[in-house]
Amino acid sequence: MSILHIWNTAGVASVIAKYMDRLFGTRSLVVHRRAFDPFSSTTYGELWDCGAKLFALRCLLLARKFDIVHIHSLDKLVPYLKLLYPGKPIVLHYHGSDIRGKWLQKRKYWSKADAILYSTPDLLDNETPRNAVYMPNPVDTDLFHPPSEDKRRQNSVLAFVYHLDKNKAYAYAKKYGLSVDFLERAIPYRDMPSKLNEYEYYIDQTEIPSLSKTALEALACGLKVIRWDGEIVDKLPEEHRPEKVVRRIWEIYQQLIKDM
Repeated sequence: MSILHIWNTAGVASVIAKYMDRLFGTRSLVVHRRAFDPFSSTTYGELWDCGAKLFALRCLLLARKFDIVHIHSLDKLVPYLKLLYPGKPIVLHYHGSDIRGKWLQKRKYWSKADAILYSTPDLLDNETPRNAVYMPNPVDTDLFHPPSEDKRRQNSVLAFVYHLDKNKAYAYAKKYGLSVDFLERAIPYRDMPSKLNEYEYYIDQTEIPSLSKTALEALACGLKVIRWDGEIVDKLPEEHRPEKVVRRIWEIYQQLIKDM
């Protein structure tokens, strides 16, 4: 089975493709625009140096070579793909602000897809289609894992200034007796594990009621995560293990091919 992943929101497509190929012997290709990958999150796949129109055209042409097309966020491509390849399964995968509060507005796109996935529970609302499936974000545990030698700063906590209320973050740090460092997110993806592993805790986004991908990666590294409501999570939920996520997506792929 061959799968084309178009776009790579937060590096999720790279994780899915890598573990899918490893576990099931598929042939996956992730394509993304270099201009939209400032932290080099595309660890598995290709980065293209081109504009939006050329990227879309290349994707539409390339799709003919693959059994399944898995689109991340770029829902406007779905109707064109179904027009060109009506018998080809198209999976549309939403990841956050691309669909939060926009289900009705984007119906003309997702209604053309053969399967719809969304990555965090908070994206579900009254307008979400019944056939949409919650698919937890996978964490690349090859990259994000506890260090062989623990040199974490005791009682330390890291917070990125993104979807973050600093007053809440200070309050959470004070509640647990922690010294907090606020950083911008401008850290290359492959350097993120070593940065996370300097700390005991991570304060996640305070303004969105779901664990961010960075929070999940922190948990995989062995940190404790203070989530949006100030509660502590101390273990990566099993549903975010890459093998579990990929097996669920594999089942969806197989059913789509069977039904086409």
